[in-house]
Amino acid sequence: MTRALPLRGTARRRRGRRSALAIALAAGLVIAPQAAAQAADHQITVHPDRDGPAIADNMYGVFYEDINRAADGGLYAELVQNRSFEYAPVDNPDYAPLTAWQPASSGGSAEVVDDAGRLNERNRNYLRLTADGPRGYGIANTGYNTGFSLREGAEYDFSVWARTDQPAGTPLTAVLRDPSGAPLSRPLELAVRADGWAKYTGTLTATKTSTRGRLEVSATGPATLGLDMISLFPRDTFKDRPNGLRQDLAEKIAALNPGFLRFPGGCLVNTGSHEAYEAPNWERKRSYQWKDTIGPVEQRATNANFWGYNQSYGLGYFEYFQFAEDVGAMPLPVVPALVTGCGENQATDDPQLLRRHIQDTLDLIEFANGPVTSTWGAKRAEMGHPEPFGLTHLAVGNEENLPDEFMERFAQFRDAVEAEHPDITVISNSGPDDSGQVFDRAWELNRQHGVEMVDEHYYNDPAWFLANNHRYDGYDRNGPQVFLGEYASEDNKFRNSLAEAAYMTGLERNADVVKLASYAPLLSNVDYVQWSPDMIWFDNARSWGSTSYATQKLFMNNVGDRVVPSTATEDETLRQVVTRDEATGELIVKVVNAGSAPARTHLDVGTEVDPVARVTTLRGDPEAENTATQRPIRPVESTFEGAAAEFDHTFPAHSITFMRLRPAQS
Repeated sequence: MTRALPLRGTARRRRGRRSALAIALAAGLVIAPQAAAQAADHQITVHPDRDGPAIADNMYGVFYEDINRAADGGLYAELVQNRSFEYAPVDNPDYAPLTAWQPASSGGSAEVVDDAGRLNERNRNYLRLTADGPRGYGIANTGYNTGFSLREGAEYDFSVWARTDQPAGTPLTAVLRDPSGAPLSRPLELAVRADGWAKYTGTLTATKTSTRGRLEVSATGPATLGLDMISLFPRDTFKDRPNGLRQDLAEKIAALNPGFLRFPGGCLVNTGSHEAYEAPNWERKRSYQWKDTIGPVEQRATNANFWGYNQSYGLGYFEYFQFAEDVGAMPLPVVPALVTGCGENQATDDPQLLRRHIQDTLDLIEFANGPVTSTWGAKRAEMGHPEPFGLTHLAVGNEENLPDEFMERFAQFRDAVEAEHPDITVISNSGPDDSGQVFDRAWELNRQHGVEMVDEHYYNDPAWFLANNHRYDGYDRNGPQVFLGEYASEDNKFRNSLAEAAYMTGLERNADVVKLASYAPLLSNVDYVQWSPDMIWFDNARSWGSTSYATQKLFMNNVGDRVVPSTATEDETLRQVVTRDEATGELIVKVVNAGSAPARTHLDVGTEVDPVARVTTLRGDPEAENTATQRPIRPVESTFEGAAAEFDHTFPAHSITFMRLRPAQS
């Protein structure tokens, strides 16, 4: 992600020239008069005997960033918020060590402490719970949003690290309840047996369906206990993985068929990277280090997120690599370059810190690809994955506003990586916008240094996307190549998706230059929105794709293997590209009609095709939005029975149409 929201009103509002017609079309306001409609016929001519650029198998992917509570309370399936009591009002006074916890009974007390009795050096805070007598005392966790989403009959894995001052042991009970205190499960009875930390586990089965569940943990006394890492995971996670991912969100991402997964974010990667690395992790502020995110979860650090909340790091680099593998995507991690963007605009002058981060990057490659006999490959194997993850691409930096300072450091990262791993593509970037002084200087330096791939980011209004369909037509074919790592039209209405789809036809037409592209951001929790628009929205029980999700899914599942050159009549409302599916021989004709009138079009495809074509269409009111309860924009499958070497077809107003034409059977 590019920068904190208050900055959106400045740099991101500076845009290129737009025609009045393009602006009106983007708003869905143009209604063509009858005379214009009669004259508004279109021609698309396809040249199947010519070869356009090949399209990379992984051209379209997803960009994941922990923004909008995308990890804890989102993709990471943990139901307990603040499970290790590490929340702190470092950057946000709304967070405190007992955030999301509340007393569940009388007859005792609970306080968060940091002393020599802690679980470990990284997980410093723990709960000291005192139960005065046999009535017991407990606390309850309220989770995220309205509470835990529980499904009748579903199993939930409970765990806690605990210790007691009672040599004979102390009974500990876990149970699910609703806000009134009524039980939503049978109680789970455990016995904490010693004054040393140990992990206790069990299973709770929901007896009712609820979206307002609570987890109550209580002890009977007299006793004083230490409790830490109080956790509740749904048994059903994506691919049934422990410490896994929320199933519905992961499945929606998998359904996109992403070619790559860029992680762990943008601003949170490079901001805070100036903090002294040798400082204890609990003293670093917003300093994201990949090594803090691996190993047993109870030994991982927590972090004060750039976006204003604490991250548990339960979803860490191992889980990112594993998720990429599970969905068939190329992993694409981003590491800090020690030049920050996102409103900070600082460059480190500490050569020792720079060397440390460069070594961290080399260690990351070894963690991903090294043999089990290597230091970091062994750590990967210890976590359950002895086989390499197959890392091929790595990005250094994110949207730096100091291009000269960035390039000086980027070159050192790239030289170090190429010396040990010449097969790794090291990706640079061009700052936070689509044009301007920083953009121009960054591209100048990237060319001078022979950079292989440059990451571009921009968020613009629909008119910009409609007017800039030919943006990449004039890019140098000799490089560098483009990774369009973040882009979106600035709303989640269908008019925004129409503009994005029109723009994507230009990305595909220039697939020899634009090698990778990802809409951003990927995820947003409706109760923790820090950036909008977003591709997938969710609360604690439901998830739904925006109209841009429907658009991205259509493109990502119908890419094709090679562009087939085609031409169309010049028009401000119609955009098209044609690709070929080499496995089936089909021509995939992709047409976006952003206008308010149907587009009567004559297609000359230059070869005989089967008369029955498969058609997928997205269409609707340009002001329509997909919500938790309404999905007005969704794909409609149909057939068209008039296909031939030449034929007419009308593309509906405000529509995205994919037509698959099979070769004629001899």
